Amino acid sequence: MEKSNKKLGLTTKIFIALILGAICGVVLYYWVPNGTFRDDVLINGVFYVVGDGFLRLMQMLVVPLVFCSLVCGSAAIGDTKTLGKVGMKTVTFYMLTTALAITVALSVGKIINPGIGLDISSVQQAETQVAEATSIADTLLNIIPKNPIQGLAEGNMLQIILFALIVGILIAKMGERAGLLLKGFTQFNDLMMEMTSLIMNVAPFGVFCLIAKNFANIGFDAFLPMLKYMLSVFIALGVQCFVVYMLFLKVTTGLSPVKFIKKFAPVMGFAFSTATSNATIPMSIDTLYKKMGVSKKISSFTIPLGATINMDGTSIMQGVAVVFVAQAFGITLTPIDYLTVIATATLASIGTAGVPSVGLITLSMVFTSVGLPVEGIALIMGIDRILDMTRTAVNITGDAICTTIVAYQNKDVDIEVFNEEKEAVEIDGSEVII
Repeated sequence: MEKSNKKLGLTTKIFIALILGAICGVVLYYWVPNGTFRDDVLINGVFYVVGDGFLRLMQMLVVPLVFCSLVCGSAAIGDTKTLGKVGMKTVTFYMLTTALAITVALSVGKIINPGIGLDISSVQQAETQVAEATSIADTLLNIIPKNPIQGLAEGNMLQIILFALIVGILIAKMGERAGLLLKGFTQFNDLMMEMTSLIMNVAPFGVFCLIAKNFANIGFDAFLPMLKYMLSVFIALGVQCFVVYMLFLKVTTGLSPVKFIKKFAPVMGFAFSTATSNATIPMSIDTLYKKMGVSKKISSFTIPLGATINMDGTSIMQGVAVVFVAQAFGITLTPIDYLTVIATATLASIGTAGVPSVGLITLSMVFTSVGLPVEGIALIMGIDRILDMTRTAVNITGDAICTTIVAYQNKDVDIEVFNEEKEAVEIDGSEVII
């Protein structure tokens, strides 16, 4: 019997690229002197163009894929009653986990006390941006697009979601009269998934360059004064991802958290390298469908919605940052202040763009709500990129957990696919399940 010539799968290549990129970045930061080759040719040349070019390719997919997926998904669900149930369950889960995430962050912050004993002068500070607070009424009104084409062009996810849902529901209601239109959306959605697979072939190169550029600019020097703050954020993120989410999954569905993590790990790694929830939408939907048997008619609705309103990782950073800055500046917060932080951060997560470091901008709203100095944000900006990458991985994991739970309750999960212990590898250039 002839032995198969196995090649590394795409998942393995992405993780190898991530590790090699970090090593390369650290080497450049500490052992390669500043100069034209290091700064202009490598970091701001090759790494910048390839890394950000790959990121743009992924972002290019988001709007057309999300719109078509939502139209097809809502049309497949059909009746508004079922869609309404799915929507209510999803939004309730997202709001609940976000509130829990901030509570976890505040608790971890109070246990570790990251701001006590900090010498502020030792911390690298940066210029801050202040976000304008938006009322609940305006937030709700901003969901309705004045011009849906403009909403699509600007990538306003909440407006895209609303318009796509209306289109999908009406296509289902029209039945055979809209059969050709639905077929067109379905075929275009298939095309976008094929394009996703094509672009993912260059993912290892993009991931390597993104990570290398980050570490080449940061190194480890900026981390040292902020280790307690970083440790607090990492612990809170770990509790949310591997305790809170997995308990939700096990209690509500009985599915194995270990299998979920094992199968979803590549998406988490990809989210870590890109630091943008939006860019992971195609990969999340595809992974949930192929590896876990989650119906696309559910995931095409819940995943884009989660990338827009479910920012648990970002909320955790904001919770720890509140404790950190209050302690660093010697400000005492009351229990009412902490409740205000929970409410403000939960509301601030709604409609927040799934792009890198947006949490720092909305953090100013949280600080203002309890009277903390906005200048405190400058303390954490220097090291936020690494934390941003980690919390993005938590954000998209929360979206996937919610999707799996809602789909399971709607009987739209293929349990046999979820429980399969199969792995994808590449043989002679083609990905094969073994």
